[in-house]
Amino acid sequence: MALENVCNWQAPEALRPHLSGAGDWAVPRGYDPRVFLQTQGPDLAHGTTTLAFRFQHGVIAAADTRSSCNNYVACPSSQKVIPVHQHLIGTTSGTSADCATWYRILQRELRLRALREGQLPSVAGAAKLLSSMLFHYRGLGLCVATALCGWDQAGPALFYVYSDGTLLSGDVFSVGSGSPYAYGVMDRGYRYDMTIEEAYTLARQAVAHATRRDAYSGGSVDLYHVKASGWERVSREDACVLYFRLQETGDQEEETSPASP
Repeated sequence: MALENVCNWQAPEALRPHLSGAGDWAVPRGYDPRVFLQTQGPDLAHGTTTLAFRFQHGVIAAADTRSSCNNYVACPSSQKVIPVHQHLIGTTSGTSADCATWYRILQRELRLRALREGQLPSVAGAAKLLSSMLFHYRGLGLCVATALCGWDQAGPALFYVYSDGTLLSGDVFSVGSGSPYAYGVMDRGYRYDMTIEEAYTLARQAVAHATRRDAYSGGSVDLYHVKASGWERVSREDACVLYFRLQETGDQEEETSPASP
């Protein structure tokens, strides 16, 4: 607790927050938690499309807004890009409850470290912290796949973290059932030296095309931009309308381009 470390205040035991350990889950007597969740836990299909890429003007994050559970659309306008602090956001893919819970925990831990150390950790430090916390719960049915997008003293940074503790650094990531379609668009159009408008268009195209091909992705397209001054929510547009508008724009560009000899 921040008050305990900063003010030497001791909270009563009843007020202390408690996060269950890996072996503290409530399961029937005689069952191992991992075996019980693997054999008796719910098997729900879910999907999404999230992406993030780093370029010369910062980090772009984009995602659809459809939350699904098997063949049921649970929410058509969910929030899959979560602000962590002024210079850090994260995309969420997997189980909505798991992602929301672990981002709250990450926000709390980063705030406490800022109070103790006088400054926020780097993006790499935040990604390592989330990875190490998730690692202790591997095999217990958590489903969290996230791209942490931020800007620190070293400039724009992008990391991928998975619920088994996997931690990767890179320039382009797409996560979710629609990621193969999004990667197809980004592999063709991504450049590190893109302009801001080119980056916005590429992110919109990638998510819009994924929602067109992936049944578990849809709703709207959220677009965020992380800059040196902090993150900014650029837009939220209907995915179907955006897809057809981009198709029309592409057709017009092909018609106006000079024919090759």
